[in-house]
Amino acid sequence: MLIELAAENIAILDRVEVRFGPGFTAISGETGAGKSLLIDAISLCLGERADTGLVRRGATSASVRAVFDPPGNTRALLEELGYPLGDEALFLQRDLAAEGKSSCRINGKTAPLSVLKQVGDSLADLHGQHEHQSLLNAATHLGLLDAWIGDKAFSLLEKIGSAWEDISRLRTEIEELQKNAEERERSIDVLRFQVAEIEQLGAKPGEIEELQSELRRLESSESLSAALEDTREILFNGEVSAKDLVSKALHRLEAAATYDPSLGSAVDALRNALIGVEDASQGVKAGIDRVEYAPERIELLAARLDEYSTLKRKYGESEERILEFLDKARADLDRLERMEALGSDTVSRLTQAESQYAAIATSLSELRRVHASKFANLVETELKELGMPAAKFTCELTDKPRGRDGIDQIELGFSANAGERAMPFSKIASGGEMSRVMLAVKTVMAGKGGIPTLIFDEIDAGLGGQTAAVVAKKLASLGENYQVLVITHVPQIASRAVAQVSIEKDVIDGRTVTRVRELSADERVSEIARMVGGEKVEEAAIANAKQLLSD
Repeated sequence: MLIELAAENIAILDRVEVRFGPGFTAISGETGAGKSLLIDAISLCLGERADTGLVRRGATSASVRAVFDPPGNTRALLEELGYPLGDEALFLQRDLAAEGKSSCRINGKTAPLSVLKQVGDSLADLHGQHEHQSLLNAATHLGLLDAWIGDKAFSLLEKIGSAWEDISRLRTEIEELQKNAEERERSIDVLRFQVAEIEQLGAKPGEIEELQSELRRLESSESLSAALEDTREILFNGEVSAKDLVSKALHRLEAAATYDPSLGSAVDALRNALIGVEDASQGVKAGIDRVEYAPERIELLAARLDEYSTLKRKYGESEERILEFLDKARADLDRLERMEALGSDTVSRLTQAESQYAAIATSLSELRRVHASKFANLVETELKELGMPAAKFTCELTDKPRGRDGIDQIELGFSANAGERAMPFSKIASGGEMSRVMLAVKTVMAGKGGIPTLIFDEIDAGLGGQTAAVVAKKLASLGENYQVLVITHVPQIASRAVAQVSIEKDVIDGRTVTRVRELSADERVSEIARMVGGEKVEEAAIANAKQLLSD
């Protein structure tokens, strides 16, 4: 809903501030007072292109600011566009420079004109001489019919939207799988080789140290054997062995000890030495028995250590690191191999999703075709009541490539004259006709959502008394579901509004200026009396005005 409009230096609108409430508001004033400039100001805030001729003569710039209480869909759109709003009011501003430059702001933040228009399109519909009209945008027509159909259409639209998301997601997955197929195959080949190479070795933690220890022992067997044989020769087998020498020394020392008992400790030491030599001989003999001469085993150990060296260069500096690499390679290989299977499964799921989409889209299309003619007939009936007895309104559905909203495209057509073929709305030349078509459509749509603020200009063009009364009644009814702003010269229409704004022209310091203000109850009587009787307001006109307001 439009809450407030402020304009400065827009042609003869030098400085204007006006507030609007909900429901039906009439905007009236003398011819040339600047009523259409008010619409121009609103349209600037809604993203229409600016005419530098709108900048007041002598001013370097002009500005317009509109304050809205936006609906939920507009708040969601602002969030998506990067202008989050929360629960606050929405401020739209447009600044024009006399030399032609302009700038846009959304809640004080600079915005491109295209973004401002996108937001504006969700806030208000202008109908008259201006192009800011949702009916001129064929892309909105399908949503219009669906909203009129109601819950049945919305339920199918939710289902078809979900199916379309599934199709889009699955297609993306398949494209990614296909795009990376060659690279994936190369990765699979590499991983399979790496896993096989490591598994073939059968690496075990701690094995390298064990292999190196055994290899050192086997490679030193000749030196070890020579050392042990020399030791045995020295201890036992030599011409003068260590055992014989210790034995002889012990024998002589024992003889000496018979003369000198204090040598007993020395005798004991030599006896222990002799025992030690004998024990050593047993150890040496056992060592000699253990010595192996195994060249084949040496070659085998060296070869396995070489294999470990190769894997260490490729996969890690230890058996643990090699085994960690193996675990990761197995996991990566499993994932990539499952992706191949996933590709086939994804294609199958895509086929199912497309089949589901087709069934829902067909049901939705059938529902739309059943209701399209009913909708067109209701709008046509409304047009006849609005003083267009020969009006023809059509709602034609044709096939289109499938999308989130189904497989239908719709075109609304209109003809005001008997015998003429209904033409697309974009070819309707008359602003008054366009306004009445929108009034008829919105009357049929009453209470079923849509853009919350409707602004009508020229809707009373060519209206007679009875038809004017019908239009007034329908606008008042429309005001129960929408905010409706109507520029009018017709007293029957103005009298049915819940509020009335007057636009008045004055000359101050030799310059023409326009003032905009909301009228009090008494002021409304005077204004409607002026609309009834012209500039010279007589008692009869006042009485007529009071009667119209009381009705």
